[in-house]
Amino acid sequence: MVDDNPLIRELYTKALADAGYEVDGAEDGAVAWDALQVTAYDLLITDNVMPKASGLDLLKKIYAARMTLPIIMATGTFPEEEFNLYPELQPELTLLKPHTVTEFLEAVEEVLYAHNGLGEESVLPPFCQVGPSSNRLRL
Repeated sequence: MVDDNPLIRELYTKALADAGYEVDGAEDGAVAWDALQVTAYDLLITDNVMPKASGLDLLKKIYAARMTLPIIMATGTFPEEEFNLYPELQPELTLLKPHTVTEFLEAVEEVLYAHNGLGEESVLPPFCQVGPSSNRLRL
């Protein structure tokens, strides 16, 4: 979970790990960007307002680099003006804080289903590892 709040990052990293996902965490967009340069992820979940590099800054870099991973922005501060100016930067899903862990996990499943072309009957693998056909989450 890319979030500067260590308690939120820990809560959602644990929830996803308990759900069977392999998860990495980062405290801001700059650290997340560095990780994206060396590791292939199937999903990015980011806050918006963070030190060094915001979620929006991270989205701009991802768009400029033509990366195609799906993104969830889980934030209390929705950058509406920026998304109106640059609609191509909008993530697949925005989850406004506060939200429950259940809502968070449902959002992750929804985006992964949509991105992987899976139907509602499909089941996500119980444990995901790095590889071309696996899910590794940058959180």
